Amino acid sequence: MDSQLVNQLFKQLFRHHPACQSQKHLRQLAAATAHNGHRVQQHHSRHQRRPYSSQRRGASSPVGDESQWQQRAKLLNQDMTEEYKRAPMVTAAELWGRKQRPRRVKMLLRDFIEDSLYNPNYGYFPKQVTIFTPGEPFDFPALRDETEFQNVLSERYVEFENKLDEVAPSDTRQLWYTPTELFRPYYGEAIARYLVANYKLTTYPYHDLIIYEMGAGRGTLMLNILDYIRDMDPDVYARTQYKVIEISDSLAKVQSSTLMRSAAGHGHLNKVEIINQSIFDWTQPVPSPCFFLAFEVFDNFAHDAIRYDLATEQPMQAVVLISESNDFFEFYSPVLDPVAARYFRVRDAATGGRYKVPYPTTKLGKWVSSIKPFSSPMSEPEYIPTRLMQFFDVLSKYFPAHRLLTSDFHSLPDAVPGVNAPIVQTRYQRRPVPVTTPLVSFRHLSVPKMYHCLVLTEQCLSPQVHQGYFDIMFPTDFRVSELVYRAITGKLSRVMSHEEFMRSWAYLEETETQSGENPLLKWYKNASVMYTV
Repeated sequence: MDSQLVNQLFKQLFRHHPACQSQKHLRQLAAATAHNGHRVQQHHSRHQRRPYSSQRRGASSPVGDESQWQQRAKLLNQDMTEEYKRAPMVTAAELWGRKQRPRRVKMLLRDFIEDSLYNPNYGYFPKQVTIFTPGEPFDFPALRDETEFQNVLSERYVEFENKLDEVAPSDTRQLWYTPTELFRPYYGEAIARYLVANYKLTTYPYHDLIIYEMGAGRGTLMLNILDYIRDMDPDVYARTQYKVIEISDSLAKVQSSTLMRSAAGHGHLNKVEIINQSIFDWTQPVPSPCFFLAFEVFDNFAHDAIRYDLATEQPMQAVVLISESNDFFEFYSPVLDPVAARYFRVRDAATGGRYKVPYPTTKLGKWVSSIKPFSSPMSEPEYIPTRLMQFFDVLSKYFPAHRLLTSDFHSLPDAVPGVNAPIVQTRYQRRPVPVTTPLVSFRHLSVPKMYHCLVLTEQCLSPQVHQGYFDIMFPTDFRVSELVYRAITGKLSRVMSHEEFMRSWAYLEETETQSGENPLLKWYKNASVMYTV
């Protein structure tokens, strides 16, 4: 990627900051090689990752390898302990109505992530994300093989974004696609078969088929499910209710118009309800049996970061300081907040203490770790899914008769360092740009083929360039998460691969190419499905 492109990226992201409009944006540009080509971005695509630096509580130097950020070493070596002590502690909920990104505050990492992703005024999802739709469904039997499918998809992807640029050009558009859109309507019809079969085996005809969906996006899955039930089982369709739970005010308004218009066009107007609130603010008991759908939702639930003292194995919880100059510093507190402390108790009880940790547990491993030169006294971070635990709490308390159906990624290649660590990335001029830490400050920005950081003037380190430009996506440890789900809800469940689930419920001939390859089965190999039994 050439220097001109990188320069354009920073000009684009800094263009609203007054200090940056009156001075040169960059002190130095690191050398970069030319981009070797681009493939359509996928959630499971591979991007280059590099270690990141962090600063622990009371330390005068960062923990970790900062060689990539040597140009920022002077700033990173600042002792921010006094500013950390003075800064007030805030939560994502307290920042919800804030229109500007905060500074001179500290917060738990999970609040930092939730604020970065979901704040209605500057969050990644409310302000950045566009969901790709390929237009007409793909005619898989007419395609030669998977390569031709990828080529056709790439053409439609470019055409879709070209049309968006004709209306509102953007270099920083975050364009997503999901299996629901790629394999429409076959993916949704497979889900519908599962729902109808299990509904008939359990509560039909004594109760209605009530379906809740979190994060419905464009509403494609909803429409495909309702179309299938209407066409294939009119008696069940007569008893069907579909409720979408949407956290974003703006997106809920769009769904209330766009989705309802689409539903009306499909004859489903009286079947659909849009509920504009966060599932974590839910207070209304739902005693009736219902299905709860959550597809690619867990991966964007906020996590806490925990590091362990290698000598004592004491867990320490990450707290993020946003300084007056709008830079990020990571501190670790030996006092766990009640949510993180409860997660450890629940996980330990649910798993019998058997789960992966980021430090050696054998005597030999501890000895080898202790004699390593320049080794840190702290482990790499472990990212614990505290928000996921709270989601299970909501299901247990307010949806006691629910049946959960969820699908998400069990592994993500090239994640940042740590256990259960996320991928952190953005997109610029239709190219993926990975970073190496959830604490996304532009001192951490890297691009493919680029091996040194870009240095900004202090005046350009605006809060307007931090939170909200980057996706933070976590893998789900389904072995542990399933046990935690069982422990909290008291329900039985099963986990299977995405491929196994589709073999059970999809009509595979509809997505098979002439070569016998089936993208519905081959894609999303790193995804699993969990459902209540």
